[in-house]
Amino acid sequence: MSTEPPTETARDTAASQAGAAPQPPAKRAGLLRSSVIFSALTLFSRVLGLVRDLVVTARLGASLTIAADAYYTALAFPNLFRRIFAEGAFAAAFVPDYAKRLEGDGEGEADRFAADAAAGLAAVTVALTVVAQLAMPWLMFVINPGYVDEPEKFRLSVILTQITMPYLPCMAIAALFSGILNAHGRFIVSGFYPTILNVVMLAIVWPQTDPIRAAYAASIGVIIAGIGQAALVIWAARKSGARVRLVRPRLTPEMKALTRRAIPAAIANSATQINIFISGILASQVAGARVWLNVADRLYQLPMSLVGVAIGVALLPRLAQSLRRGDHDDAKSAMDQGLIFGLALSLPAAAALMAMPVYLIDGLFTRGAFVAADAAATGALLFHYGWGTPAFVLQRILQPAFFAREDTKTPMRFALISVAINVAAGVALFFVIGVPGIAAATSLAAWIAVIQMLVALWRKGDYRPSAFVTSKILRVALASAVMGAALAFAAANRAAFEAPLRALDLPLLGAKEIGVVVLSLAGLLLYGLLVFVFGGVTRAELRSAVTRRNGASAPTPADVG
Repeated sequence: MSTEPPTETARDTAASQAGAAPQPPAKRAGLLRSSVIFSALTLFSRVLGLVRDLVVTARLGASLTIAADAYYTALAFPNLFRRIFAEGAFAAAFVPDYAKRLEGDGEGEADRFAADAAAGLAAVTVALTVVAQLAMPWLMFVINPGYVDEPEKFRLSVILTQITMPYLPCMAIAALFSGILNAHGRFIVSGFYPTILNVVMLAIVWPQTDPIRAAYAASIGVIIAGIGQAALVIWAARKSGARVRLVRPRLTPEMKALTRRAIPAAIANSATQINIFISGILASQVAGARVWLNVADRLYQLPMSLVGVAIGVALLPRLAQSLRRGDHDDAKSAMDQGLIFGLALSLPAAAALMAMPVYLIDGLFTRGAFVAADAAATGALLFHYGWGTPAFVLQRILQPAFFAREDTKTPMRFALISVAINVAAGVALFFVIGVPGIAAATSLAAWIAVIQMLVALWRKGDYRPSAFVTSKILRVALASAVMGAALAFAAANRAAFEAPLRALDLPLLGAKEIGVVVLSLAGLLLYGLLVFVFGGVTRAELRSAVTRRNGASAPTPADVG
């Protein structure tokens, strides 16, 4: 399925060949509409991912076994490079180039460019995988220095990471073909394919009872899922009309130019993931801390994936195409919509994470080998990730403003500064307040990166939020603060809140599980009411974002009255 018929490229190309100016499409799918498609499917995947993590933590535990730390180490290393290659370089460098060729030069030229890019990406990621597998015993000293004093955990971490490394090339190729789909205006498979990993993991881990066997099964499941994900996205790209052939890697001038943009883009777009990876190195000093980080990561990454990544995925090709047409009003409109709706969804998420972090973790994860002490430690991390959540989302929304202009060096510079701040602050805070200092440093670094990007865009004149947009954001922040206060009050009075729920005595869910669901839904409904009452978002703006005509400017106070 497509969000719009893929006819405008042929029409514009024909008009150009006839010497006429390309005619704008009658209607272009709104940014929010594309983002909602991606977000809805991502939400489904993330819910399954949450269920997967509930099962994994119950089977593997946290601070009481070596299996959990080893398994999450095995995920961390390939995931770092997956996010660099998949969500960094080719979301930032490949997609604008491919989208421009698709719109300006036609399908054949775009396919040829994609074939060369796929060949080069496959060669690099396969080589990196092989080198990492061979060097893993030495790399583990760097990744997890805290495991050196526990030989069994160290050895298991090495083996499991060697097993999971082939996930990298599978996901890098899947990401490239996902970018092809996005450029064609098709977001369904892009949002759906991560679900395969969760389904496979649940099927493999659920029957396991021994933590070590469960860790091996989960690691093998990662590879099976990676192959399935790549196969699905390649098939979908072919169904969309793309004909990307298998070719030998060639270092053509185009690939050299792509590489020059991709390397800084990969660093820039992966600053948060690099910071998380560095956090894991510090966490290896404390038993169970890697699991606490990953559990907290599951919750705060949810708004980043649903909001930041989804809007960024839809925003990048739209900005690239708008700038190519010289339609700067459309580019500004897209950025305005991205900021308003990004913060309208991430600020309440941040308020909820900060208002009841321990309650969320305890209600969702405390069972089996994951004990109450693990929930308390994870909740302390989640609080500090909470106030950084809007920054994590804003990074994803602001970076396309640079990438669409083929400027990958500026955000790379900001990312390197962010990493340096995270390392310095993380080490300092780790020795002052312990493991929660790791999360605080990551959030601090993210906010500093956002401030740098906003200042740079303002100075260049590429984007300046209007007073209207600022007013909207303040109204959203007020609604989020009121909702957060209500949730904090309910969490502080947890015993009284859960008393009537215990009387239900449901067979599968206890009072704490029901309480988390009820409180979360109540907070969502309260925020939905408040954000409309305070004027943070209006029905007119929602309609404008979903069905906006090409070239229309951002909503103004007169439009939305």
